[in-house]
Amino acid sequence: MLEQLLIFTRGGLILWTCKELGNALKGSPIDTLIRSCLLEERSGAASYNYDAPGASYTLKWTFNNELGLVFVAVYQRILHLLYVDDLLALVRREFSEIYDPKRTVYNDFDETFRQLRMEAEARAEELKKSKQMVKPVNNSKKQGQAQKAGFDKGNKKREGSSAAGGGDDNDEGKGRKLENGHSNGNIFEIYEPRMTAAVNGKENTSSNFSAFDVSKLQKRTKCGKKTDTVVNKGSKVDPKKKVTKKNRVWDDAPPETKLDFTDPVDGNGNEKIEVVPASQGESMMDVEEIISSDSEGEEDDNVQKDSKPEATKKGWFSSMFQSIAGKANLEKGDLEPALKALKDRLMTKNVAEEIAEKLCESVAASLEGKKLASFTRVSSTVQAAMEEALVRILTPRRSIDILRDMHAAKEQRKPYVVVFVGVNGVGKSTNLAKVAYWLLQHNVSVMMAACDTFRSGAVEQLRTHARRLQIPIFEKGYEKDPAIVAKEAIQEATRNGSDVVLVDTAGRMQDNEPLMRALSKLIYLNNPDLVLFVGEALVGNDAVDQLSKFNQKLADLSTSSTPRLIDGILLTKFDTIDDKVGAALSMVYISRAPVMFVGCGQSYTDLKKLNVKSIVKTLLK
Repeated sequence: MLEQLLIFTRGGLILWTCKELGNALKGSPIDTLIRSCLLEERSGAASYNYDAPGASYTLKWTFNNELGLVFVAVYQRILHLLYVDDLLALVRREFSEIYDPKRTVYNDFDETFRQLRMEAEARAEELKKSKQMVKPVNNSKKQGQAQKAGFDKGNKKREGSSAAGGGDDNDEGKGRKLENGHSNGNIFEIYEPRMTAAVNGKENTSSNFSAFDVSKLQKRTKCGKKTDTVVNKGSKVDPKKKVTKKNRVWDDAPPETKLDFTDPVDGNGNEKIEVVPASQGESMMDVEEIISSDSEGEEDDNVQKDSKPEATKKGWFSSMFQSIAGKANLEKGDLEPALKALKDRLMTKNVAEEIAEKLCESVAASLEGKKLASFTRVSSTVQAAMEEALVRILTPRRSIDILRDMHAAKEQRKPYVVVFVGVNGVGKSTNLAKVAYWLLQHNVSVMMAACDTFRSGAVEQLRTHARRLQIPIFEKGYEKDPAIVAKEAIQEATRNGSDVVLVDTAGRMQDNEPLMRALSKLIYLNNPDLVLFVGEALVGNDAVDQLSKFNQKLADLSTSSTPRLIDGILLTKFDTIDDKVGAALSMVYISRAPVMFVGCGQSYTDLKKLNVKSIVKTLLK
């Protein structure tokens, strides 16, 4: 049964609801649909599932983009109502005819809706009956029995003929038994006799080639053994002589110096680590990035060139007249060439294919039925809509000011805890040190927690960063429970009065369940204020797999009813990708978490904020 049908404007004004249904919905499915789908450019999807305590709903919707109307139907997910799509199309058609922007009450639409609903239900019932009538009768069992009987008769006849012919035709008899699919009680694939027949055919036609010549194979192996022994004899090296690689000496080169960049050691054997003061250089986090304003005409020309083959089908006069007078309503066919060009462009910028396709579907849904303004091309309209969608996706929906949140935690006399998670080799420890350096510049007392007890050298690496930055570090060595280590580190930071605790964790692949279970335990036990996913800007389609599976594993393996998921993203190696910035879009779209930091170099100052306008401009360039 249909639970609710709602008509409202894009501005949020409710014009009509079905009073006849009048069912009180559990939870807030309409608000969630607007927040999770319509505002995040996911409106190209066919439906949306909403789970509430005691109920599970499916929501379907359609638009009238010309009038700015949204039509939403809600029903129980278990019912699978077939007439909802047809009903929404009928309601959109009838309501659009009586819609008046100055009018806000449509009580007279109740009777119209009742008739439309009956009509849609009748159509669905007729369609269901017609499918049942057309459905063929399943006689597979009878056919199988008939085939089996035929095979048995054929086998008996062939066995009889082979027995009458004598013992010379044993091979032929075996071949025939293989064709039937049976030989000595063993079942063979039906394709096997065909392949053997083809080989036999080759043998009969050309006598120079054979399927398998054992004598030749033996000769080859003997030859191979001889050559191997010769090589082994010649390659003997005198064990007394040590072969060392000599450095190449270039002309006019200075005298050789030892290429040793490790930290020097004093007389007691202690390393002399260079201390990096917080005043050494300003972090790029506090520097505003300036974007050069280039002309946008080239971008429109590129889109127009990409869609040129479809555009040349029309005459120049008709296209000129259409651009002056404006098109009545945009149809899906008008949008496809420009959307295909935009999709290809996004994929060349390293956006995951799945994300690029969903974005184009959402833009098409928002433009279909809209009137094209005069002196406006379809390509420029599509590009403007895509630009708005990208800005809306990449702009954070909540505050990402860590300093403000840290001060709020300080007032409650507890440290602000940040956990760095991610796959192997993305630069979690290095970028953790960059974040620590940035916090030190804002006079924040920082403490590091070495909770990567899995990778050898991880504790020493973090210890080196801590010594260079003069930051306390909490470590317990290797093969310890990282959740317990993090808990003890937070307790130590509370006693010492540290403002922020930066927790380093082991790199783990998204499919490694034991390590993902340990990470879920660490997050559940310590309840950090921020869970940062550290990901490479180099990845393409794998970004979707990494983030979706990380979130899924954290949700599935958590013992809490409200599991913690990824709160923010730290993009690393951003200085190595040129204009391939699509990973930022893919990660934000799939996780709905904002990009909070961008690593763009190897020094402590190379950490900056994500410039949304710059990313959007690069994606569409």
